[in-house]
Amino acid sequence: MSEKLILVSHHLCPYVQRAAISLAEKNVEFERSYVDLSNKPDWFLAISPLGKTPVLRVGDSSVFESAVILEYLEETQSNNLHPSDPLKRAEHRSWIEFSSAILNDIAGFYNAKDKDAFEKKIDDLVTKFSRLDERLVGTPWFDGNDFSLVDAAMGPVFRYFDVFDQIGSFVAMEESDNLTAWRQRLSERPSIRDAVPIDYEARLEEFLLRRNSYISRLIEAKRPASSLENDPGM
Repeated sequence: MSEKLILVSHHLCPYVQRAAISLAEKNVEFERSYVDLSNKPDWFLAISPLGKTPVLRVGDSSVFESAVILEYLEETQSNNLHPSDPLKRAEHRSWIEFSSAILNDIAGFYNAKDKDAFEKKIDDLVTKFSRLDERLVGTPWFDGNDFSLVDAAMGPVFRYFDVFDQIGSFVAMEESDNLTAWRQRLSERPSIRDAVPIDYEARLEEFLLRRNSYISRLIEAKRPASSLENDPGM
């Protein structure tokens, strides 16, 4: 492929991360262009009919929706991240959809306005991670020795919990050795590690604070003591 590739991105979007991870795993050169989703420019709306990231610019053409972008890269680039067997490939696509359902629960988790709604989403997440643990091979990757698009999809999921775990212990993944080990290996994978800007965690915490949600109040409750410790006047 000779066309210039530009990945239109948002700093926090987990679906952007999936595309960036795939591009990195395939050793494809690309540029990043960031947009503010709270103030979407006209040029972005012209190439993203749903008003969402990511969008992959391929020369003068645009491909939107992360699942479509991933499939396009599988069809046009080397180093396939899907299994060659059609049934196994279909199963992997199913688990990628499952990871998207986890992301939906994560959004419900950080947007929950009260404790009851918050704890309901924790229960939903615990159930899904338990189901994932049942299927996980995780030696070293989701389905064995080959890093796949399921691994690429789950890397951004676990990254959320790197920040959530600093606020409180909500989903006890450490109860599963396989899940914990897989999460650690994913966090160390260069393509996953480098899929976000270096200030990702700070950006995510500020985003969570602005939700005016239950987790926002948990973050605020932790901040006064930290502020006092760092106060040069103390």
